[in-house]
Amino acid sequence: MSLKRLNIYNVRNIHEQTINPSPGLNFIFGNNASGKSALIEAVFLLGRAKSFRTSSIKSVINFDQQELIVSAQILLDNTQNQHLGIRLDGKNIDIRINQQASQNRSDLAYALPLQIIHPKSFELLDAGAQIRREFLDWGIFNHEESFLPVWRKYKKVLAQRNALLKEKAVSQLDVWNKEMANYGTLVDQYRSQYLEKLKPVLLNTISRFLDLSHMDISLLPGWDKSKLLEEKLIDDLEKDIRYGFTNSGPHRSDFYVTVNNRLAKDVVSRGQLKLLVICLKLAQVELISKERDKFGCILIDDFAAELDMENRAKILFYLHKIQCQVFITATEIGDFGDLSGFENYNMFHMEHGQIDQINVPCGTSL
Repeated sequence: MSLKRLNIYNVRNIHEQTINPSPGLNFIFGNNASGKSALIEAVFLLGRAKSFRTSSIKSVINFDQQELIVSAQILLDNTQNQHLGIRLDGKNIDIRINQQASQNRSDLAYALPLQIIHPKSFELLDAGAQIRREFLDWGIFNHEESFLPVWRKYKKVLAQRNALLKEKAVSQLDVWNKEMANYGTLVDQYRSQYLEKLKPVLLNTISRFLDLSHMDISLLPGWDKSKLLEEKLIDDLEKDIRYGFTNSGPHRSDFYVTVNNRLAKDVVSRGQLKLLVICLKLAQVELISKERDKFGCILIDDFAAELDMENRAKILFYLHKIQCQVFITATEIGDFGDLSGFENYNMFHMEHGQIDQINVPCGTSL
């Protein structure tokens, strides 16, 4: 699966541009504020219907326009194409898949799986638990389609239970405890099973980039599993009423990566921590590719940010080997390193929102 043709209208400083990417590596370089990140953002919008840079779509739309549009022709295999499109004006969303309207953002996510690596991605192992839960759930979402309705039902029951706790409506909690325990246990099972499948892929990926011994990744379920979740909800009732929210459940889940039984973030260097995050994200892609025999795009913004040339070369070699479509940005063309060993890549230069393809003969050292 790869983008064969990409059309971008009014995404930040990109007014109207069309490119025909390589099904493999695509390098985008240019000065700061030239539009490199906007191009990555446009692809992300097409697959997720949201920005990775801001929660406000209004700020993504070109300042003198009312809406943005991103569309693409996607090559599913050697003979089959699919058309995706999205229009956003800050309030409304219009999704089109093969010219048919869709109301669900999840349809886009299934149609174009994306993995994003950008400077703030490195908070994955160094920030709060929510970002790690989202990382896990995105992987499960692409791995097991039955997960999404269960996750949505759990979130709905959790919201209802929290509303009752704020009102101190204790008499109504029993039925919601049972519902929450049912869906919460299922969510935890999905996460546990997914992490077990991800772990060997992750450890193999890490071995390509880092020499760290006794690595492990473990799930914290969000409650003491010596008790069933429903029992824990009953035990926590007084505390839950006092605080006005549910203290136990998979909404409090987390996972941690350890090196020699210590948290990785407390042991490794900052550069190694960044490589660990990249390994986590690439392992997800590899697992999806193995299970579904296809993947959409890997997006890497600001490739040179705090990664030395040696590690950039390792990452490029890995990306080339897994044969996935990749978009990578950098300020200077030299930041991509020696590309003489790579074939089937495209090079694009950006300036003031204008995208120009540069013809670089394959095997050329930049």
